[in-house]
Amino acid sequence: MRALILGCLLTFGSALPAFAQTADSPLQPGSAERGRLAFAPCRTCHYPEQNYGHHNGPSLWNLFGRQAGSAEGFAYYSDELKAATFTWTPELLNVWLTNPRAFLPGSSMVVFPTTAQQRADLIAYLQTFKPE
Repeated sequence: MRALILGCLLTFGSALPAFAQTADSPLQPGSAERGRLAFAPCRTCHYPEQNYGHHNGPSLWNLFGRQAGSAEGFAYYSDELKAATFTWTPELLNVWLTNPRAFLPGSSMVVFPTTAQQRADLIAYLQTFKPE
């Protein structure tokens, strides 16, 4: 995990919140099919499908490689996410999902997977929502 955090720091520098610089949440292999099931509670706020738009939370379509807090047309980001300067990667989303409020205090996200396997599965599922 320390190598993952070091890699994130080299990529994002000090732009990562303190929690993300010290978290110990390795990303393990995931199953997109199990992730589809794990995503069910997330659908309360997010849609990953293209052209579904935003809900209570921003669209998760093509999430990876996007700067945090920058989904066009979503107006309800916390101040912390609006000021974020990092780009979403599967590894960084894993750290976020471990404890969103520790990652960025002020986050309004309240539903998130509780186990490393659920996070890995959810991330594998979200990785399928991108342009062909």
